[in-house]
Amino acid sequence: MKSKYFRIATWSVAMAISFAAFSLQSHAQAWPNHPLRLIVPFEQGGTYDLTARLLSLHLVPVLGQPVLVENRAGAGGNIATEYVAKQPPDGYTILIAGSVHVINASFYDKLPYDPIKDFDAVSLLTTSSLLLTANASSRATNMKELVALAQSQPKGLSYGSAGVGTPLHFAAEMVRSATHANFVHIPYKGSGGIAPALLAGHIDFAVTGTNSVLPGIRSGRLRALATMSTSRSSTLPDIPTIAEALSIPGLALETWIGALVPAGTPKVIITRLHTEMSRIVRNPQIVKEKFAPIDMEGVGSTPEQYMDILKSDLQKFSKLAKEANIRPNQ
Repeated sequence: MKSKYFRIATWSVAMAISFAAFSLQSHAQAWPNHPLRLIVPFEQGGTYDLTARLLSLHLVPVLGQPVLVENRAGAGGNIATEYVAKQPPDGYTILIAGSVHVINASFYDKLPYDPIKDFDAVSLLTTSSLLLTANASSRATNMKELVALAQSQPKGLSYGSAGVGTPLHFAAEMVRSATHANFVHIPYKGSGGIAPALLAGHIDFAVTGTNSVLPGIRSGRLRALATMSTSRSSTLPDIPTIAEALSIPGLALETWIGALVPAGTPKVIITRLHTEMSRIVRNPQIVKEKFAPIDMEGVGSTPEQYMDILKSDLQKFSKLAKEANIRPNQ
């Protein structure tokens, strides 16, 4: 027979859980009643920051509260991600996450957070095209020639990325894995040095955001060989997808930006955030004026769809990291 102390303890725990649930629900009904924060894991400028500031601007009128953007850069996005994971699940702290959210988990042995369990998905906000580009003087005029050239040279072909474990690094390694080409990785400190290195002939090719190499392509000094997306770029519609260029169905890697909140955030708050954020990123004027010129696409998925993408991408990147032996500070 259980003691009265056990029964009292059990009753106390049950009451505490019920009170916590009631308090959380009451809080959700009053939300928002003070400023929200959008946490960006990188410095000002770039697509993460652009997305956060667009959201901030357009959320204020509908939520009736200030929406502040905080840039917490460092450790490839891990500093900001850990910070948000440890915040109260009250809807006031939102992570503007990107592909690095699951990429980091795929090759770091240990992280101070779980990319799936410690977060609730709000929405996949945008996707972006990546472009595989070579110098215009390269003997490779298409992807099959690039692969053949890499396979024929003992030292292979060099490619630049924004650093070990970045989406640009993974995209090039995905092509290498699919074609068994001999590629040599040259990591740079950020994406700013890649286009100049391509133009100067210091590297043979690179996978970059379209916007960073577009001036060189339009001037004829750089040659776009393929987009890494599942569909052709609206900015460069004549450039084939990587699947088309190599005749490998399903080969693709798109980068994305989404919104996450700490796990346990009330469903009613997540639903409201999803509704308003989706409306913003799908706004035709924003799409035309802000996203299209840099090859971004507004998505606004459901929370469930975004969580499925997180889980699927984590498996995909983990497999690729293992095959390519991608390690931190490699």
